[in-house]
Amino acid sequence: MSKTAQSVLAAVPSLDRLLRHESVAPLLAAHGRAMVISASRPVLDGLRETLTHGSVGMPELASRIQTQILATLRPSLRQVFNLTGTVLHTNLGRAPLPREAIDAMVAVAGGASNLEFDLASGKRGDRDTHIESWICRLTGAEAATVVNNNAAAVLLLLNTLAKGREVPVSRGELIEIGGAFRIPDIMTRAGCRLVEAGTTNRTHAQDFETAIGSRTALLMKVHTSNYAIEGFTADVSVMEMARIAHARDLPLVVDLGSGTLIDLTRYGLPKEPTVAATLLAGADLVCFSGDKLLGGPQAGVIAGRKDLIAKIKRNPMKRALRCDKLTIAALGAVLALYGDPDRLAQKLPALRLLTRPLPEITAQAARLLPALQDALKDHAEISLLDVKSQIGSGALPVDLLPSTALCLSPTGKRSGTALNKLAAGFRALPIPVIGRVHDGALLLDLRCLDDETAFLEQLKHFFIP
Repeated sequence: MSKTAQSVLAAVPSLDRLLRHESVAPLLAAHGRAMVISASRPVLDGLRETLTHGSVGMPELASRIQTQILATLRPSLRQVFNLTGTVLHTNLGRAPLPREAIDAMVAVAGGASNLEFDLASGKRGDRDTHIESWICRLTGAEAATVVNNNAAAVLLLLNTLAKGREVPVSRGELIEIGGAFRIPDIMTRAGCRLVEAGTTNRTHAQDFETAIGSRTALLMKVHTSNYAIEGFTADVSVMEMARIAHARDLPLVVDLGSGTLIDLTRYGLPKEPTVAATLLAGADLVCFSGDKLLGGPQAGVIAGRKDLIAKIKRNPMKRALRCDKLTIAALGAVLALYGDPDRLAQKLPALRLLTRPLPEITAQAARLLPALQDALKDHAEISLLDVKSQIGSGALPVDLLPSTALCLSPTGKRSGTALNKLAAGFRALPIPVIGRVHDGALLLDLRCLDDETAFLEQLKHFFIP
């Protein structure tokens, strides 16, 4: 090593000297010695590697250390603006929670709660009691239980009622959802054997009659909420399947997937089978998600016959799949909102976003256009575009809603690299903005933009290196 390099390295302050300097004292007071030491080491190592420390004083080093600390402390799980056009987006947290649910979680998060304690008797209680009465009231079920998601609900009920036995399911309902979750695979894990009934596009009552044997545990119907088969098709209704099952003294289980507690056509949305109607048609158990069309936290609800729910709750797997106090608090608050159906669309964010009027979205786009043009004048040409929003990646994905998007086309050479840099610039904002790339442009669908002020405020930070 040259003498010049040695002198440069020798001038790099030691960690001990750095920690004693007055410019670092506020960092020690705010974040503690361990955090400051951890952040200081890579900063000093960087100086030694680049040999550029000569012009870097102690205040600048303190600033770099602070930047390192803030990067370390910044949560990996963060708020984002969902401008993808998919309202119930699986990768972006699905349904946004209402204020009532957030307040309910905060109320029980900071201390003790009666999660499994009966205040009336003074004895141990059941955490399901905090939500069961509302589920039964809203669906007509005799009883209900909740686990951490709908996949867990399917796994639990099959393991309880059909382990070591057979379960006929229509071939057209052997779905795969996000994360490569497949009904046949979950049935295998649950310990039961799948018996395929009918064909991919046509299944008849006789197919189920034929599929039932001495080892049949139950019949199962799976609502295909994430795709549609059209054309020459036929399926067996819940009512007909219930007739077949009950004639053989078998229960009928229906997996509604996304699930809904209300008639969506009331709000101009596509028709979706409700939990109450499914139970009324003869289903013995219905399972569904809490964080899709229901508009609550991630959860899987099983509702129906009291004797079957009791068996499910005795399964040791139930403890492994149970919900925590925050989920139960949030779900209970969301279910309570359904007690006031006339104001549900205003109070439940998921429903409000799904029913947001097109003129309101278009007017917002027109307001935002000048600000975007000013912030991105050197990077993109911006226009308004009529688009179609998607209800959800796992809930009514083939049904589309009219919306308006800001269409951002990179200026100059229309390359994929320029488009990727444009999208990355939005993801790097303090509140990352997630749009979708389509036909050589970045689309910011505004259906889900609630906080227009925060969106505009952070545009001053937009930067593409």
